Amino acid sequence: MTSAPSAALRGSLFGGYDPGAFYDEMFLPSANPRPHYAKLFQMLASMPPAQFDDRRNLADIAFLLQGITFTVYSDGTGTERLFPFDLIPRILPHSDWDRIERGLSQRVVALNLFLQDVYGQQRILKERKIPRSLVYSCKHFHREMIGVEVPHGIYTHICGIDLVRDSKTGEFLVLEDNVRTPSGVSYVLENRQVMMRTFPEAFQSYEVRPVHHYPTELCRILRMLSPRGEANAQVVLLTPGIYNSAYFEHSFLAQQMGVELVEGRDLIVDAGVVYMKTIHGLQRVDVIYRRVDDEYLDPLVFRPDSLMGIPGLMGAYRGGNVALANAVGNGVADDKAVCAYVPDFIRFYLGEEPILGTVETYLCSRPNDLKYVLEHLPEMVVKAVGESGGYGMLIGPASDEEKIESFRQKIQEDPRNFIAQPVVGLSRVPSYDVESKLMAGRHVDLRPYCLYDGQQVTIIPGGLTRVALQPGSLVVNSSQGGGSKDTWVLREES
Repeated sequence: MTSAPSAALRGSLFGGYDPGAFYDEMFLPSANPRPHYAKLFQMLASMPPAQFDDRRNLADIAFLLQGITFTVYSDGTGTERLFPFDLIPRILPHSDWDRIERGLSQRVVALNLFLQDVYGQQRILKERKIPRSLVYSCKHFHREMIGVEVPHGIYTHICGIDLVRDSKTGEFLVLEDNVRTPSGVSYVLENRQVMMRTFPEAFQSYEVRPVHHYPTELCRILRMLSPRGEANAQVVLLTPGIYNSAYFEHSFLAQQMGVELVEGRDLIVDAGVVYMKTIHGLQRVDVIYRRVDDEYLDPLVFRPDSLMGIPGLMGAYRGGNVALANAVGNGVADDKAVCAYVPDFIRFYLGEEPILGTVETYLCSRPNDLKYVLEHLPEMVVKAVGESGGYGMLIGPASDEEKIESFRQKIQEDPRNFIAQPVVGLSRVPSYDVESKLMAGRHVDLRPYCLYDGQQVTIIPGGLTRVALQPGSLVVNSSQGGGSKDTWVLREES
C-alpha cells in the first residue's frame, strides 16, 4: 500500500478500514482505491467526520419528509420504517455495466420466450429440456393462462433480476429473477435525487448515467399495450392499498407517470370490459399495471375470499379487452427451482451461450441433489422456492443446530419446495457504521430493473444496490435489516 492512502485510511472516515478477504468494490487488496473510486475516495477521506454525519442526517430528513418508507410484517405489527440509505455510492465502471446490460437483455428475452411457450405450444416440455412435473407442480403456474393471447406476446414487461458479485472471481452472477411484481425501483430514483442534493460536488467529478427516464419509458410501454391504441389508452396502477409494504412506491410511480392509483374496489367489470369509478361516472380502463399478486386479482378465478381483486377481471383479460402488466402466471419463471434452468432457456430459445453466469443451484426435488444438500446443510444457503424478501431461508454457517435440524425436516417433508446454493462471498462496499462513526465493509447485491416492449430491453443504469447493514450479515433485504445505496454507472472508463 502506498503511503498516501495509508495515511488517509488512518486519519479519516476510513480509519482502520480493512478490505478483508472479500472483493471490495472501492479498494484493491493492497488497500489502494480502485481507479474509478479514486476521486470519491479522496473527497471522503479529506472530509471531517462531523461534516459527513451532518450530510447523512440531512439525507435521513429528506427521506422522512418525502415519506420514503417500507413496512415490516415479520414483527407482527406491520411497522412502517424509514428506508435505510447509505451515502457511499456504489460505482460501476462502463466495462462492468456493458456486460451486465447485454447479459440481462439476453435473459429477459429468454424468460419471455419461456413464458410464451409454457402457456402456449410447450415445446420446451415436449423436448424435455425442463421436467414437466417441475413446471406443473409450481404453485405459481396457472393453467388458466394456457392459450391466452397476451398483448404483443409480452409477459415480462418489468423485471428485477438480482445479481451478486462473487468475491472469488469478481464476476457478476445471477442469483434469482423477479418477473411477477418486482419492487424497489422508486428507491433507485429517490436515492439519486437525495444523493444529488447531499453530495452535489461528487457528481461534478464523475459522468454518471441518469436514471430519471424510467417512469417515462414504463408509461410508454404500458400505453402501447392498450387494446384501443395508445392515443386513447387509459392506464391505472392497481395497489393492494395503504397497508402494503410497497405502497410508497405504488403512489410514487403513479404520480410520476401521471396515471390513476386505484384499489380493487375502484374498478368494476361490465360485459367483459373494465371500468373505473369516477365522480363523472364509469370510465373505461385499458391497461392495468398491477402490484397485486395473481392469487388476489379475481375472486371468481383465484382466491374467492380476496377483497383486493376485481370480479370478472380474468374474463376481460382473456377477451383482450384489458392488458395487465406484468402478465398473470409469470410466477412460474420466478420459482427458484425453475430459475436453475434459465441458462437452458437461453440455449434452447436463442441458440446462444449465457452471457452472465448463475449461482450454482441444487434442486432438492432431485434425489442426488437432495442427498448432497442434507449431507452439507450447515455449509449451504437453503431457500423456499416461492418465498421472497429474505423469508423462508436458512444460512447454514450462521445458523444454530436447532434451526438446521428444523430445515432438514422441512426439506425431507417437501423436497420440491426447496433449493440450496453454496454460500457466495458477496462483494463489499464501504458503508457508514453509526456506532463507530467510521466506514466499514458491508455486503451488497444489485437489482437492475429491465423494461421490455417486445423489441428492445431498456435497463435503468445501475439499479438498486441493497446493503446488509448488520456487521457480517449476507441478508440485504430491507425486511431483514438491510438498506440501499445509490448506484452509479459511469459513461466512460475513469
